[in-house]
Amino acid sequence: MNWQSDFNTIEVSFAPTLEAWYEYHKRDLPWRHTRDPYLIWLSEIILQQTRVAQGKPYYERFVEAYPTVANMAAADERELLRLWQGLGYYSRARNLHQTARYVTKDLDGKFPDTYSELLKMKGVGAYTAAAIASFAFGERVPVVDGNVYRVLARVFGIEEDITTTGAKKTFSALATRLIQSAHDPATYNQAIMEFGAIQCTPVSPDCLLCPLQQQCAAYLTGRQHLLPVKAKKAPVRERFFNYFIFRIDGKMAMRERTDKDIWQNLHDFCLVETDEPKALLRTIPLPESVEKLVERSILVEPPVTLTQLLSHQRIRATFYLMDVTEGDLNSLPVGLNWYTYKEISQLPKPVIITNYFGDLLG
Repeated sequence: MNWQSDFNTIEVSFAPTLEAWYEYHKRDLPWRHTRDPYLIWLSEIILQQTRVAQGKPYYERFVEAYPTVANMAAADERELLRLWQGLGYYSRARNLHQTARYVTKDLDGKFPDTYSELLKMKGVGAYTAAAIASFAFGERVPVVDGNVYRVLARVFGIEEDITTTGAKKTFSALATRLIQSAHDPATYNQAIMEFGAIQCTPVSPDCLLCPLQQQCAAYLTGRQHLLPVKAKKAPVRERFFNYFIFRIDGKMAMRERTDKDIWQNLHDFCLVETDEPKALLRTIPLPESVEKLVERSILVEPPVTLTQLLSHQRIRATFYLMDVTEGDLNSLPVGLNWYTYKEISQLPKPVIITNYFGDLLG
């Protein structure tokens, strides 16, 4: 087969081939049984930066807690963040809340029904808008995510770096042409994402049983492991957190993170960040207010160190559990407040803090 000469033929047959494959291989996922734009939007936001296996139980819990967009709009943000806890990228949860309020208040509870209008919603980018527009309203607009980049790069032999603006235009134009041959745009978009997720995987794609095998430029030239082309990731930033957990009379001191940094609006302990790990407590440079409280406290157990890897950061946190032995309960550093264990269980917290409590409480 002369692959280059049959390029146009491949384009025409591509969508129908994937739609047929999808009918036999699709996973049974709850958001695929609805045309409700609210539920589709919810699933797509959850699945951003999240694997299906991890996101599915979160989706089910959110649907149970907030079955309609009006329910979500009326939610307490602290409770919504607590329900989101463990998914990371917490700006997604805050955008969910703000968008739900916008749809409920400004749009009378009705989601926009076109791609261009959906793009105007907070937290909704080109991919999410295309997914909602096609899945809920049948608009013939293609989704282009990491799975789609990989499938198209391999099948059509595209060697452009997918992180560049030029490549995004190339893939978008090709995806727009391909969806024109689809019987149903919703089915096609689901199919190409599913195909990338379970057939044309990043490592060890199942080429032996692939319906596009003899049309795939990467397979025919042995370049599956080279495509798609993607620039190397930025180096991971190392951060060293020293947490001081002040405890007295069955209460612990915690604070809400209000800075524009990781974990905004979540709760953690009194934090002193250092440029390098500190092996000894006395080597940590403490603000005066924290130092005074440490002097009135006793370290009750050896420090515990936990690590959490974020997208571009690695957090190494060392926890110092300290019983306050004297002084006024109100003499806490600015931002800290006393909470009972029951109150703490209801606060939205970063995963690393939740993991520490798991160790603490057994």
